[in-house]
Amino acid sequence: MYKHTSFLRSNEIVQDLTVMTSSKTSAFFVKISITIWFIMLQLCPGQPRAELGTTPNIKHIVVGRCYAYVTLLSDSPRYDCEEIWRQFEEAVARQSSCNVTVEDYSHMFNAMPEIWPCDRFLFWSKTRTLMHSYAAVFRHFWTLEDTLVGYMFNDLVWCGQEEDSGFDFNSCPKWSVCRNHPVYSLWRQASQNFAEMACGNITVLLNGSIANAFNRKSMFGSVELDSLNPQRLDYVNIKVVTNPDGPHVESCTQGSIVDLIQILRSRGFHWTCTDDDQTLRILQCLQDPKQSSCQTQANGL
Repeated sequence: MYKHTSFLRSNEIVQDLTVMTSSKTSAFFVKISITIWFIMLQLCPGQPRAELGTTPNIKHIVVGRCYAYVTLLSDSPRYDCEEIWRQFEEAVARQSSCNVTVEDYSHMFNAMPEIWPCDRFLFWSKTRTLMHSYAAVFRHFWTLEDTLVGYMFNDLVWCGQEEDSGFDFNSCPKWSVCRNHPVYSLWRQASQNFAEMACGNITVLLNGSIANAFNRKSMFGSVELDSLNPQRLDYVNIKVVTNPDGPHVESCTQGSIVDLIQILRSRGFHWTCTDDDQTLRILQCLQDPKQSSCQTQANGL
């Protein structure tokens, strides 16, 4: 995670340096001020910059997370973290940055099999922050990030460079640039595995404050939904969540959610759909209690 100094703060630094200059050294300090201002400007959020390369120290992060998961979170210490890393490196480091397929990760996934309990699967799209809060409150929920592969690779970036047979730490392409992006291919296979194992009652969190809350091009819409097995599931419980103060764009009876329900029906799934889950609303208000609807609700209590 990169921390950026704001443009406003950079201006303050410039002003402070300028005020402190004496008449004899003002030109020197002005040059320093301009230089610092330019550097801070480059670090400001929202400024265009080159795509980041592979996450620094990725091996230590991935292997360390693996050992942490095996030691603290898993019921079974059978995983060989060093072997998992070797299979991951084999899949990525000797390939060009746009030539890593789902199949290239097959040996790595074979080295980390998992069995997940029924009635705990939580899927989401465009509701990441709320999803994590929901899963933290209801500890029985199981998300992709709670699996070993999700825990190990969450929020990391990686790509190889065929010429040097290693990771490219300078620049990696965006997902949209190539079909066989190394990061996308891993998450596609992980998402497919997660959905194929889903059983019992599952929950899907969707954002009703945006258009196309159910997007066929999202990971849920393009991979997970098609990988769900109606023979293994009792109910698909859809929860449509809007921001407390709106906008209220989609619901169980309008927008892309209707398309999702039609797909579930055509494939023989049993389903439920809820527009205003009170627990989710409370979590949203805890995250941002200044919203007017949250204050109204609090005053009513």
